[in-house]
Amino acid sequence: MTVPAPAPRPVILDGDPGHDDAISFLLALASPEFRVLGLTTVFGNVGLERTTRNALIVRELSGVDVPLYAGADCPLVARRISAEAVHGKSGMDGPELPTPTRGAEAGHAARFITQQVRARPGEVTLVATGPLTNLALAFRFAPDIVPLVRAVVWMGGSTDTGNWTPAAEFNALADPHAAHIVFTSGVPLTMFGLNVTHQAIAHPARVQAFRDLGTRVGEFAAVLLEFFAEHHRERYGWDGGALHDPVTVAWLLRPELFVSRPMHVILDLTNGPCAGRTVADVWNVTGQPKNVEVVTGVDADGFFALLVERLGRYS
Repeated sequence: MTVPAPAPRPVILDGDPGHDDAISFLLALASPEFRVLGLTTVFGNVGLERTTRNALIVRELSGVDVPLYAGADCPLVARRISAEAVHGKSGMDGPELPTPTRGAEAGHAARFITQQVRARPGEVTLVATGPLTNLALAFRFAPDIVPLVRAVVWMGGSTDTGNWTPAAEFNALADPHAAHIVFTSGVPLTMFGLNVTHQAIAHPARVQAFRDLGTRVGEFAAVLLEFFAEHHRERYGWDGGALHDPVTVAWLLRPELFVSRPMHVILDLTNGPCAGRTVADVWNVTGQPKNVEVVTGVDADGFFALLVERLGRYS
């Protein structure tokens, strides 16, 4: 007896491309396990206009026709920060970036998220790889959707040190009040912090594997990662960049590649030196209810093998 394959999982990809967001989008769009309902963009690595343009470029490169909606252009409360020092002025420096031939759809990303979740109660997974502003807006303006979301998978935060300040990771610091809304909403939430993403380093041999695909997407990925490595080499002394964002998608495809456990996690909303920190109760010293599944380990070789195999599906 042949067991039928499970139906594709409906997902919305919300991000701020960004080199690693681009790889994350390409991984998801190449995976038949997903039904990508749409791409949504948010300010973050660079301003919203550029993150949206980059997402349009990635969509056209993939050849997959999905809707794309722009969302929030600033944080809910905090002053906007950006990561041009890491990602370059375009937000996706390195490869030659073409002009997109098609623009974003009319309407706001938060409204699109709301509509899709209401249309598919209990089915939609929100994969967020930037500040959580679009999700927070959707949850605040349409609180009825929170129990209808299947899961939120987010790249952000850390159980230990930060990368933008000694305490805070960039995506969390970029809009800590939005992250607070999502973390306290009761939605099923999985967090991929720096403690795990810094285990997934695209060193030269792994970058070469993308180039060896001999395809336009493989070369695009290789050039992206070569540029992305420069910052990591200067700051950390590593021989490659950390592929933060694609681990979120890989988790949904191959959960056996990861180790995780539930923790109580809150956001530091003060204005002091720990602003934006995700305070993770690693050892359960508070006894507070565990509200987040925190990923703590990754099989990096298996993760990169999955990336190469899936990006190799593009012609």
